[in-house]
Amino acid sequence: MDRARDAAPGPRVNGMDGLGTEDGAVLRVVVVDDEPLVRAGLRVIVDAEPDMTVVGEAGDGVDVPGLVARTHPDVVLMDVRMPAVDGIAATRALVDRPGAPRVIVVTTFENDDHVLDALRAGASGFVLKRTPPEEIVEAVRVVVRGDRVLFPAAVRRLASVRAPAGDELRRAGLTEREAEVLRLMATGLSNAEIAARLYLGVETVKTHVGAVLAKTGARDRTQAVIAAYETGFVRPTG
Repeated sequence: MDRARDAAPGPRVNGMDGLGTEDGAVLRVVVVDDEPLVRAGLRVIVDAEPDMTVVGEAGDGVDVPGLVARTHPDVVLMDVRMPAVDGIAATRALVDRPGAPRVIVVTTFENDDHVLDALRAGASGFVLKRTPPEEIVEAVRVVVRGDRVLFPAAVRRLASVRAPAGDELRRAGLTEREAEVLRLMATGLSNAEIAARLYLGVETVKTHVGAVLAKTGARDRTQAVIAAYETGFVRPTG
């Protein structure tokens, strides 16, 4: 097993407030994968960006809690399948902690059932190992902003296991506007894009998103979208 490697901690961008990079801070990224070549490749991709840097890496999920505690990352790029502790268990161990980093699952196959388990465990999205470098780093920026990163195949898989009707979410008491916002969230739109679509202010959309999360009991946008598809409240269009 590879030993975890980390750099000295510094100021975090994300924490729990989703500041993104608007204040000029550098995003701190941890890479977790049991393949040294994959870790090296992701490090090169991330470190090539002026607004982010790799602060640590590990070869197994067993090392993740300690590594995160030492390096205080904003985002963890997490492999799913690892020898001792897989990415699902490692994600679950992270997300409920105060100031938890965002987790992006990095996988070989977009229809991997383990990816859905990781999303349910609290991951903010996933990218494929063959994803172009520019899309991987953009995914890091996206999840720090509080948005999600999902491929269409994941949405189809979510839809395939949904309940017959969206009764659970309907019982959550969403207003008509909140339900509309949730449906647009499920298509992958950002707050700004939803605001433009509904002719609302961005702050108003943020308020609606907050209400959706509170009423559905979701910890973040990804969890709300997963619930929407799994209950049939939202159905795929393609």
